[in-house]
Amino acid sequence: MAKKPTESNSLGGRVKRYAQVGAAVGGFAARVATGRALGRSDPASQAKNAEVLKLALGGLKGPLMKVAQILSTIPDALPPEYAKELSQLQANAPHMGWPFVNRRMAAELGPDWKSKFKTFPHEATRAASLGQVHKATSLKGVELACKLQYPDMESVVEADLRQLKLAFAAYRRFDPAIDPSEIQAEIAARLREELDYRHEARNMALYRHMLRDENGVHVPDVDDALSTQRLLSMTWLDGRSIKDAAADTSQKDRDAMAVNMFRAWYVPFYRFGVIHGDPHLGNYTVREDCSVNLMDFGCIRVFPPSFVKGVIDLYRALEKGDRALAVSAYEVWGFKDLSNEMIDALNIWASFVYAPLMEDRPRLIEETNAAEYGRDAAGKVHKELRRLGGVKPPREFVLMDRAAIGLGSVFMHLRAEVNWRRLFHDTIEGFEVNKLAKAQGAALKKAGLDAS
Repeated sequence: MAKKPTESNSLGGRVKRYAQVGAAVGGFAARVATGRALGRSDPASQAKNAEVLKLALGGLKGPLMKVAQILSTIPDALPPEYAKELSQLQANAPHMGWPFVNRRMAAELGPDWKSKFKTFPHEATRAASLGQVHKATSLKGVELACKLQYPDMESVVEADLRQLKLAFAAYRRFDPAIDPSEIQAEIAARLREELDYRHEARNMALYRHMLRDENGVHVPDVDDALSTQRLLSMTWLDGRSIKDAAADTSQKDRDAMAVNMFRAWYVPFYRFGVIHGDPHLGNYTVREDCSVNLMDFGCIRVFPPSFVKGVIDLYRALEKGDRALAVSAYEVWGFKDLSNEMIDALNIWASFVYAPLMEDRPRLIEETNAAEYGRDAAGKVHKELRRLGGVKPPREFVLMDRAAIGLGSVFMHLRAEVNWRRLFHDTIEGFEVNKLAKAQGAALKKAGLDAS
């Protein structure tokens, strides 16, 4: 008896994806190959090419959108025109139609899958990079968010990662300031993890444990009986977007939202060594009481306790002007062969990121023109890195930096005026490497995740 076909990283699937990507971005890729698209000499052309690329990627289901969002927050991984356009991608690809959904659900839960729900609407509530979400109801009357993965996504991811590697290589020829090899490796590892919704379910269990004492943060429960490797059914959490909430709420409420967002990201990091690497606006909502719903746990990074100590040490080094401590912190992060001039260049960016923590008073996350200040800081760093022969950012830097920059953008949307320094010190109070290591091991074991 022939085996039932299963989804896999198939040659046919990869070839099909190459064709899709080529059709969407073929003209752009040709300009990259000839050096016209990524050149920095013509800002008008840059902006136009960037807009075309955003539109092309925005029409594709798959990880290229998520990659673009990640790259847009890494300082100078892309020219600023591209970073600006790609940061606007909302990963809202066209939905699968009902016949497709019906077949997908039957493949995951069996031909009688409809009998396992009280309601399951034909239309998706939301479409994202790797799947789409339907708001369903369980037989017990519990409202569910059912995330169903698009077909053949393993082939899509592998094809897109190959294209990403080629694009990085092309860009590296034009601009040697950043060696993106470790960035590419980190993105690849996280995207492959995201394909397994059972792994995401364990991540959710991890976050429920880490945030169990945080009344201002909510994590969904998973319905294991209605979940598989490619279907994740979790409790539906009502809320509205940060942008909507920021438009009609008081300063006090916006500040409360910002505090809850800060703790949602940094309590897990500083107390358990875990970061949520995708602070994209579609991955959380806020409630009427200003608490936060977290809803996507595919892009999670676990760090060695020593790395977390390095992040704190860099803050203390900048605060005290302790150059030796800064060098030690960068080395713990994974930067290698750093000259004095390279340290100075990295400190420009570190000073920008850590600036809100240096003043003991309520303040906006950035009190100057944030966009211009950020571009100015990135420009100075880029100029120095090019002069010094370039740097290879370590893998651990990628999601840590994305979280910091992404959350900074959220705080700017909220126009939050918070004493960031006190909030940070409250979060790291009592920090000890051994204490974090013990807490991390226990949390990973409880969630069924590999502690290695």
